[in-house]
Amino acid sequence: MDAQRAQEIVSTQDMINVVYNGDKVFIEHVDESEGKATVHPLDNPEQKQSVSVNDLKEQ
Repeated sequence: MDAQRAQEIVSTQDMINVVYNGDKVFIEHVDESEGKATVHPLDNPEQKQSVSVNDLKEQ
């Protein structure tokens, strides 16, 4: 995924399935200039991590 698409997903009201390393995640924030996103697993909002948007997959 690219940073622009990740930002579109953050901005939408729709629930779009996104996967990181095989786990469904919620994108909290996107830093387009760095190509990074702050995400957390859907079932664990406390487990936030910064990942490359290139590692996110839309399903």
